[in-house]
Amino acid sequence: MRTPTVMIVGLVLCPCGLLLTLTGTLAPNWRQVSLIPNQPIDLVLEHGIWDMCREQQSSHDRRCGQADELGYFEQVPVRVAQGMMPTSLVLTLVGLLVATLGVRCWQKEPRHPLAGAAGLVLLLSGLLSLVPASWYTHELWALPAPAGSTLVVGYSLVLSYLGSCLEILGGLTLALSFHHCCKEHRTPRLPPSPVLEAGSCSTVGAYHNPRDVLEDERDGQQRSTLPCDSDF
Repeated sequence: MRTPTVMIVGLVLCPCGLLLTLTGTLAPNWRQVSLIPNQPIDLVLEHGIWDMCREQQSSHDRRCGQADELGYFEQVPVRVAQGMMPTSLVLTLVGLLVATLGVRCWQKEPRHPLAGAAGLVLLLSGLLSLVPASWYTHELWALPAPAGSTLVVGYSLVLSYLGSCLEILGGLTLALSFHHCCKEHRTPRLPPSPVLEAGSCSTVGAYHNPRDVLEDERDGQQRSTLPCDSDF
């Protein structure tokens, strides 16, 4: 039996989403702060959910581990992201493990209920990473930053969005495996048709040639026994 298309699509999208979400979680670039007053014009501050970096673009001098003087890490959107993003990564790993057991790799047929359950777990993990990314985007300009500076969205936030969407789509496709289970329950099981045993044809009144069959149909007569294969 071939592996269903929905399972193949789910197993392709979800690992890609995991990599993007992992990169977005670890990379300190959820937003960029530039054009800071009384600072060099090429100075850029990069804020993540775990670290803050300072980069001089002209010399490519980059320093991370900057002090949080404005209380950036104490803000609720940042603290929520610190809790929900790792939780999403763990759920994604669990969902991929369950999906591997459900999809046919070394078995004759896939386990559709197990693959569907994995899809629900992956769907939940995608939502868990999408919520903090959306909340952070909504509050991006309200989070503490140097006065008069310019704020833009960082690449880590974009990767978190993309990874979340891929996990949601992959989870939905795997969850479609439940449709196969419902289809099996709805399909009625017909009893096996009776098979005539060999030698069960009676020789009394049996047809001996095709002409007898045609004559009986013309005369309107009906025999009590069914014709055997040998009659034809």
